[in-house]
Amino acid sequence: MTATPDLAPAVTAASPELLRSVFRRHAAGVAVITAAGDRPVGFTATSLTSVAAEPPLISFGVGTSSSSWPVLSEADHVGVHILGEHQEDLAATFARSGADRFGPSTEWSSGPEGVPLLAHVSAWLVCRVVSRVPAGDHRIVIAEAVAGSHSGPGRPLVHHQGRFTALRD
Repeated sequence: MTATPDLAPAVTAASPELLRSVFRRHAAGVAVITAAGDRPVGFTATSLTSVAAEPPLISFGVGTSSSSWPVLSEADHVGVHILGEHQEDLAATFARSGADRFGPSTEWSSGPEGVPLLAHVSAWLVCRVVSRVPAGDHRIVIAEAVAGSHSGPGRPLVHHQGRFTALRD
C-alpha cells in the first residue's frame, strides 16, 4: 500500500473545539454522579471509567467550575448511576445548568453513607473517594466501590454526536 497525498485527511491544530468535535464521534455510556452536602448535588457524566477490579476502582472527570464541584471536592463518598435508555429526561436534567436536579420530578432516596441514590437506574455504586487528580480545568476523581446493585431495568443510554440515544441492534 502506498500513501496518496491528496487523500490525506486535513490536519487541524489541537484546540478545545477540536477535542469536542472528536469526542462527539465517540459514543459513551451515560452516568449521573451524586454526592451529599447541605443539599444533594449531581451531574451527568460521560467520562466514567472502570479503573481496576482489585480493588474495585472507578474514575470520572468533573469541571472545577461546575456547581457540583464545591460539594464533590469535600465528599468522602459519591453515587455512580448507570442510566438506562428510558432515562433520557433524567440525563438532560442533571446535564442542564441551573436545573432543580433533585426536585419533584426526580425520584431518589438516601443510600449507604448518606449518598443520594436515583431510582430506576440500570445499575448503581456507592464509592469512597480515594483521590482527586488535577487535570486542566477538571479533576479526575478516583473512587473505590463499597456497595451497589446491577439489577435495574433497561438497556444503556448512550451519548453520541451531542445527543442522548439508545443502542441499536
